[in-house]
Amino acid sequence: DSFNTVEEMPDALPTVEYPRSDWYRPEKAENEHGGWYVKTEIKGKDSGILSGKTVAIKDSACVANIPMMNGASVLDGYVPDFDATVVTRVLDAGATITGKAVCEYFCLSGGSSTSASGIVQSPKNPGFTPGGSSTGSAALVAAGEVDMALGGDQAGSVRIPASFSGVVGLKPTFGLVPYTGIMGIETTIDH
Repeated sequence: DSFNTVEEMPDALPTVEYPRSDWYRPEKAENEHGGWYVKTEIKGKDSGILSGKTVAIKDSACVANIPMMNGASVLDGYVPDFDATVVTRVLDAGATITGKAVCEYFCLSGGSSTSASGIVQSPKNPGFTPGGSSTGSAALVAAGEVDMALGGDQAGSVRIPASFSGVVGLKPTFGLVPYTGIMGIETTIDH
């Protein structure tokens, strides 16, 4: 009875503050290296430290009304109804989110061939991996398609693709950047 009472209570989801445009899955001509899972446009505040910057979000982070697969075919069709804390913070800082970046199947590979949406190739070395699991994030930054991208790093998932792709990747101090609204692997290693 207690469980049923709690289950019937409404969820206390954060408010989605920024309007979303339609999303789409880009064709090969617009996704040369395979780094995009979906493209969209979400404009943040008119001013802020990230004003005028474009950002891709790793497909392990919730973006309200935009599909999220976390690289896994079993999640195909899932659409979150709230934003991860980091997504809200990026928008509050004035950035424009231009889409979701491909990540590896449940973010469990340091390569770039396990995502259900397809293989991602290095824009600097076609035919080779840009590293993973924040595969698309690194490829999109290295290709100059976005100014920056968010990733998640439990066991190297930001650092590996950054080093393979020749871009800067930062693993923050544990707990410094909230992991709320992001599909985790295990709470003591999620960064």
